[in-house]
Amino acid sequence: MESPRPQHLSADHVLEEMARFGDRRLRHLTLLQLFVLALVAGAFIGAGALFSVLLTTGVDAGGPHDLLMGLGFSTGFFFVVLSEAALFTEANVVMPAVLLRGARRRLLRRVVVFWALVGVGNLVGAWAFGQLVGIAQAYRPEVHEALAAVVAKKMAYAQTGTAAAWFQAVASGVLANTFVGMAAFFATMGRTIIGKYVPVFLAVTLFVTAGFQHAPANMGYFGLAAPIGLGPGWGEALAWNLVPAGLGNMIGGALLVALPFWYALKPKHRDLVRDRLERDSVGSDGSDGEPR
Repeated sequence: MESPRPQHLSADHVLEEMARFGDRRLRHLTLLQLFVLALVAGAFIGAGALFSVLLTTGVDAGGPHDLLMGLGFSTGFFFVVLSEAALFTEANVVMPAVLLRGARRRLLRRVVVFWALVGVGNLVGAWAFGQLVGIAQAYRPEVHEALAAVVAKKMAYAQTGTAAAWFQAVASGVLANTFVGMAAFFATMGRTIIGKYVPVFLAVTLFVTAGFQHAPANMGYFGLAAPIGLGPGWGEALAWNLVPAGLGNMIGGALLVALPFWYALKPKHRDLVRDRLERDSVGSDGSDGEPR
């Protein structure tokens, strides 16, 4: 009797699958297509930020508050996963996976452009979503108070105003993208919608509850706050949150997710995994399959 199909990819196959996915994006997407996908991802993250604020308004108990905030924000991240939009912190795992696979110099330049363009696109998408919400909706004061409290926590580093506080934001970004990177890792591993969502929800809720700094998430909250005059200026937000958190996100995704799993696979085994995935990706019609 034939064995049942596995319900998920094994961990030693996931990084290679992510690398193949990232390589195809680098080779086949135009810059305009990539920027559009980054805009969409920024808007989805803004939607997740909005959902998290709406769900937690009026909830004072710490545990339920954090659980609801994780549920709300994970929605935005999961929209990114399912739509294959381009998110900066997901790229922090996928692009290092591409480079570790053995990229040529020309591909390295594309990776740098990918990172920069996705970061800018996410910021513009989150800002645009916040502006549209500000025009379309007038929420009750309690919602504005909840949003203001979230933004104040994000900008606590600016209140301290020291170099140590700036590097603390970097360290927080490292931890944030460790868990967001693992959310992307687990989403690649899952073979069903539920199989993808459950680990994404858990990983995202963990980083949200811990208060770690995730640059695209913070873009979403700042974008919502700006039209109603609750947030800092974008210059201050970039200097004291988005830039240090973004640097930390890049370090966390590459050094604490992509690199350890790549190193754990011995070179011979990595070649076997690669060959197997290439065979599995060819459908009955001979076309290459896309990871979902």
